[in-house]
Amino acid sequence: MTSSLRDETAPPGPAPAGGPLPNTVVVPADEDPVAEAGSELFGGPPGRRALLGVSWWTPAKFLALAVIAVYLLGLIQKAPCYNDGWFHGATTQYTKACYSDIPHLFSGRGFATGLHPYLDPIPQGSPDMQYLEYPVLTGLFMQVAAWLTTKSGDLMSREQWFWMVNAGMLMICAVVAVVATSRAQRRRPWDALLFALAPALALNATINWDLLAVALAAVAMAYWSGSKPVWAGVFIGLATAAKLYPALLLGPLLVLCLRSGKWKELGQVFGGAVGAWLVVNLPIMMANWKGWLTFYSFSQTRKEDYGSFWLILMQAVRNKNLETLNTWIAGLLVLSCLAIGWLALSAPRRPRFAQLAFLVVAAFVLTNKVYSPQYVLWLIPLAALARPRWRDFLIWQACEVLYFLGVWSYLAYNGDGKHHGIDQEWYHFAIALHLVGTLYLCYMVVRDVLRPEYDPVRWDGSDDPSGGVLDGAPDRFVLGSARGLREAETYAAYAPTADWLDKEPTADADPGPEPAK
Repeated sequence: MTSSLRDETAPPGPAPAGGPLPNTVVVPADEDPVAEAGSELFGGPPGRRALLGVSWWTPAKFLALAVIAVYLLGLIQKAPCYNDGWFHGATTQYTKACYSDIPHLFSGRGFATGLHPYLDPIPQGSPDMQYLEYPVLTGLFMQVAAWLTTKSGDLMSREQWFWMVNAGMLMICAVVAVVATSRAQRRRPWDALLFALAPALALNATINWDLLAVALAAVAMAYWSGSKPVWAGVFIGLATAAKLYPALLLGPLLVLCLRSGKWKELGQVFGGAVGAWLVVNLPIMMANWKGWLTFYSFSQTRKEDYGSFWLILMQAVRNKNLETLNTWIAGLLVLSCLAIGWLALSAPRRPRFAQLAFLVVAAFVLTNKVYSPQYVLWLIPLAALARPRWRDFLIWQACEVLYFLGVWSYLAYNGDGKHHGIDQEWYHFAIALHLVGTLYLCYMVVRDVLRPEYDPVRWDGSDDPSGGVLDGAPDRFVLGSARGLREAETYAAYAPTADWLDKEPTADADPGPEPAK
């Protein structure tokens, strides 16, 4: 069969005059050159009569099985450590790149002896970390896994069991995350395949407990896309109780609701977030304030660490500490958020929610004092929604995989006198790859915001499929030229209505005019 790959460096052409039809599913092989080329392995792009979404193989079921398969590959990648690397030899888990915090913290944070997180001090804990240094909902997740861990056997077998229990629970989180991501843009469920097949997901899924927050944040975005701001706020609050970064999602919603005048919905999402966060945190705050505060005080006092630009800077000046590091980080993050806010209020068209969400979380990642390899999980579902293009996604993922290998190789080099691995200069190069890869994807998203004709989501006339009440809404407040307001009001005349959000997409509907190739 013949293939006509579209040049991604050029805009795809004007949107159909009537906008997208409500009951059609966007198939990546029809619009993404990389996906189209990859589909040739399975017989080429699906035709008009392919039963996508109407047979038993709905997108949600297929994506769930895909993410489970990738997740199991990640478990196999950790297998060399299961019986050896975590327990025998300090550097084996680094040379084989199979490190995980989970088995070490079973005993290191008192779960093996039955201590209760936030209430019982950790034996031999440091002065600034006498209690569990994780947010409350993550601590509860760890406690449940400890309850499910066998009480018999030696410590090594119990740590193995603890890791397996956590791995099973985190796999459920991965399935929830991919299904929720597919629901966030209802006509584009297959964009979630970027998350399901991400190499960094397989490598980092079981290093720590970040997938819990990723799943809750994805559910929040799915609820927002379905015009349910209260429930979106509730899950943002729960996600923030598991990891701090989901609170950043409220920033994009603030500026987007400001631009569109959606004050009621803004109040609902903020109220839901604050209420859910308090419900989870207040009992621990009242039971032991010092134990609850440990996560926040530890985050404040820790120095520059692996993976960050600040580590390169400090090692370049011979390991001198920057006393005002927190001030610099806060200043850069605030400036980045202000720049993103200005972009949101002055762009020719109101940016999509997923675009701003990706940019603000990426700004946090880039300016933070530490970048653990599993932090990439925060960005993967946001990247799938913000820039659903395999070429750009795989470029970024390649940089993250190289960083993953680099950080463990660097730790192996410093782990013993044999120096198996890469030295400091090469590790700095690995950090730079991570930074450049993330900045590249940020650049592509910003370009889409400033030049909406390049946006792969908007080429067919869509406005903001993950925007919920923002989708197709006219602008009420903009900065700079009034051109953006006029374009938004003109676009609202033919943007899709909210009616199709509650309808299950089908693939056998009339797809409308063929998109420009």
